[in-house]
Amino acid sequence: MEIGENMLVTKKLSNDNTWININSDEITKHSKVYEEYDIDPKTLEYALDENEHAHMDYDREDGTVTFIYSVLDLEKDKEYYETVPLTFIVQKNRLVTISNEDNVYIIQKMCEYVDGKENLSIYTLLFASLEMISNAYYPIIERLDKQKDEINHLLRQKTTKKNLYALSDLEVGMIYLRSAATQNRLLLEHIQAHAIYRSFDEEESAQFDDAMVEARQLVSMTELLSTVARQLLDSYNNILNNDLNNNLSTLTIFEILLSVLAVITGFFGMNVPLPLMNERKAWVLICAVSALIWIALTWVMRWIIKRR
Repeated sequence: MEIGENMLVTKKLSNDNTWININSDEITKHSKVYEEYDIDPKTLEYALDENEHAHMDYDREDGTVTFIYSVLDLEKDKEYYETVPLTFIVQKNRLVTISNEDNVYIIQKMCEYVDGKENLSIYTLLFASLEMISNAYYPIIERLDKQKDEINHLLRQKTTKKNLYALSDLEVGMIYLRSAATQNRLLLEHIQAHAIYRSFDEEESAQFDDAMVEARQLVSMTELLSTVARQLLDSYNNILNNDLNNNLSTLTIFEILLSVLAVITGFFGMNVPLPLMNERKAWVLICAVSALIWIALTWVMRWIIKRR
């Protein structure tokens, strides 16, 4: 099923329940949408906020439950992946989702799921959708894992600024994904501790458990990849610092050795009587003595560095 440009979807569920999807842009254009679907204006503020984190809000007066879940944005606007919120509003006999162009692919999956199921309750569809959201992360996580290995291979060959920036972008992206996955898991744990969890039937509880398993697995994967990326970046930073120290040590040795020649030749540049100043072959002896001093100092400096 293809979703129209306005992303409006209406699907019948079991027991005269309905699922409706609304485009967030339509809400912006038509301010009375919230009245038509009996949605609290504060809930709409959550739905329209692109930076909203995953959470649950329960209205004790009418029993409406709002779930904000973090969905992976498959298109990268920056050098790394980010997430966008998807709003689920559970009313008495209706599930309302508020989506946008960045997360509409989840709505497409939900449509396919509804078309292939019969006797589908609101919460079964909800938790199946949350499972779909977690599953959408996996291909990207696997791609980032391969990218991490490729960058690591390139850095082992040559530690360049370009590859270090790529590894840094990977680490930043994994921080966002790990944070989103953790918030999603915490939301499910909050549902499990809430009173509404005890009202689920067997099918809804089973679907919730599947969503919880996927959410926990996603957290484990993102934490592992984020930790590895952080360790790699720290390791290469340590290697660069060590190389810098070695280079500074080498330059210091050269500076000391060159200063010996400067001191020796400086004496013979003075306008005062000095030994061997009238000898035509004196420069040979001076060079030989300088070379011996160089060799001795080099050996001493290498011995000092090795002891350190």
